[in-house]
Amino acid sequence: MSHHRPTPPTPGSLPTPLPPVLHEILAHVATVVEQSKAALPAKSLREAIAAAPPCRGFVRALHAAAPFAIIAEVKRQSPSAGLIRPAYAGPGFSPGAIARLYAAHGAAAISCLTEERFFGGKPEFLTLVRDSVPQPVLRKDFILDSHQLLVARALGADAALLMAECLPGDQLQELAGTALALDLDLLIEAHDAANLPRAWEVVRQCGDRALLGINNRDLTTMHVDLAHTARMVREHNIPPELVVAESGIKTHADLKALAQTGVRKALVGEHLMRHANPGEALARLLTD
Repeated sequence: MSHHRPTPPTPGSLPTPLPPVLHEILAHVATVVEQSKAALPAKSLREAIAAAPPCRGFVRALHAAAPFAIIAEVKRQSPSAGLIRPAYAGPGFSPGAIARLYAAHGAAAISCLTEERFFGGKPEFLTLVRDSVPQPVLRKDFILDSHQLLVARALGADAALLMAECLPGDQLQELAGTALALDLDLLIEAHDAANLPRAWEVVRQCGDRALLGINNRDLTTMHVDLAHTARMVREHNIPPELVVAESGIKTHADLKALAQTGVRKALVGEHLMRHANPGEALARLLTD
C-alpha cells in the first residue's frame, strides 16, 4: 500500500497538461486527504473494513443489465453547472431518497459524488446510498491516494472511480491494485486519446473487475461530443462491452446511437438530477 503524500500531478507527469479547473480541484483534494488521514487512521479504517459486509459486484451488475446498463448518479452540483436544482441547496437534497428512486426505475448501479467543495458531496453520502438500495455503489471522487480507497470501502462503496487524466501511469496502476485488494471493483476513466491507452491497459490488467469509462466531455473546453465514445472505441480497438460512456447522455436515442457501436453501458448524472423526480427521468431515458 502506498503511503506517499498526495499531490496534484506536476506538468509533464501526464501525457496531456491538466486543465486549470482540474488542477485547482486536485490541489484542494490533496489537502483534504491529509486532513482525513489525521482524523481516520488506516488501522481504524481497516478494522471497519474487516467488519463490513462483502462488496456487491459492480462490474457483474452492469454486465447483467439489459438492454442498457445505467449507472445513475447522485450529484448535487458541479463546477461547470453550479447547483443543479435550487431545491438541492438545503435538506431537499437527500442522497438516500434519490438513490431509492433510481433503484425503483431501472438503475443497474448508483454513482455517488463525495467531493465537497466543488460538487457539494460528502463521504458519508456513500453510506446513506448503500443503506438505501440493493444495487452496487460507486464512489465518484478525485482519488489520488490509497487512503481514499480505504475510506470508500469502510463507508460502503462497492467500486471506485480512477481518472487517468489525474494519475500518472504508475500511480494509476498502483491505486488500481490497492482497490482490487480491498475487493473494490473499478471504473477507470479517460477522455483524450493520449490517456486512453494507459487507462485501457490497467482495465485489462484488472481482469473482470474493471470497466473503461470514456468521458465525452473535454475537461479543458468543457465541450461534450456524444460521438467521442464511439470514435475512441473504434480507433483504439476496445471491446465495446467493457466501455461505459460518460457525459452528455440525455435521451433514449442517445443510448440507441451508442448501442450501434456495441456500447450499452452509460453513466448519467446531471440530466437525471435536473428533474424533480430523477427516477422518472431515468425510466424515460431507458424506454422513450
